[in-house]
Parts: sequence; structure tokens; C-alpha cells
Amino acid sequence: MPETRKDRAVPPRQAAARALVVLSGPSGVGKTTVCREVVKRLGLAESTSATTRKIRPGETDGADYYFLSREEFERRIAAGQFVEWAEVFGQLYGTPVEEVERARADGRTLLLEIDVQGGIQIKRKFPEAMAILLLPPEPQALRARLSRRGTEAPEEAERRFAKATEEVATARAAGCYDAEVVNDDLGAAINQVVSIIETRRKRND
Repeated sequence: MPETRKDRAVPPRQAAARALVVLSGPSGVGKTTVCREVVKRLGLAESTSATTRKIRPGETDGADYYFLSREEFERRIAAGQFVEWAEVFGQLYGTPVEEVERARADGRTLLLEIDVQGGIQIKRKFPEAMAILLLPPEPQALRARLSRRGTEAPEEAERRFAKATEEVATARAAGCYDAEVVNDDLGAAINQVVSIIETRRKRND
């Protein structure tokens, strides 16, 4: 059922942290699919990130991403308008402060689908946030998924695979992630993420 609980007698910053769930993982691991189903099942608020990359066919500005020029993105960084941001493959990505504030005002848990760099930033700022790392069953499975997507040239897919391997190592070395979920079976992975979030919510009630 959709979440309606309000945090009571909890400092604002701590309440905000408890209302944040981060789902990170390398490109091609299935983050978007898992996030959409988890949001649907639990009635969570879903954060929309900002990016400087070009819009792709089928994407909608303000729904898939907020598509910004690099100049505008950098202006917002300087103004402190991102909770976290990172540069990935030459493009900037970040979570607008307004996304967190809107969810908190509504008394809802906010699910952030962000990369490992962003996830680490969130956990360092908000240690009580829940961070989940989504992983492929094995490295070669991820390489195959990236190749099948067809959104990049083969050399770009290989570069993303190398980056993905690095991201997983970085996430584990940082020690910031509270749980790991292997996306071998999509349904099972979704159920596991739902269970982790529900357990956290019950503990905070």
C-alpha cells in the first residue's frame, strides 16, 4: 500500500535521511526496471535526475530526466541546488534538492536511482539513508546485456562494461551500501528490494 506515515519527534535532517532509499548499480544491470516496479508496489516517490546528456528517442523532459545545458547544470551546482552530482562519461548527472524536499513534504519515502558516485555522496551526507547495490549475476552477463541494448556502438558498450566493473569495486571499497541484490532473476530481485525497504520502514515506525 502507498506510504502515508509521517516521521514524528525526529530531527528534520534525520527524518529526511530515513526517507531516502538509494538504488545504485552499473549501467545495464536493470536499475530502471527494478525501480519502476518497486515504486509501483510500495507507493514510493521516485526522484527525477537532471543531466546534460542529449535526450534519447522516447524520453520526456521532466519525466525521464531534466535535460539541462552544461552551463545551466554548472550554475545549479554553484548555487547548491543538487543533493548529489557526478560526471559520468563526460556528462553531468545530479539529484535536484527539490526532489528530496517534495517527497519529505508529502511524508513519502523517496527512491533515488543513481550511480555509485552519487550513492556514496548521499550516504556520506545522510548516513541513515538506505543504500542498495544492484549487481549482475556475473561480469559476462553484464557485458551481454550492454551489447544487446543497441544504444551504443560496440566500443562504447565495452567502455561501459569496464566502467561498470570499476563502479562495483568502488562501491564495495567505500563500505556505504547496506545491502546487495543480484539481478539474476528479475522477479526475485524486485521482491528482494521490496523486502529490504519494507523491513527498514517497519523498523522506523
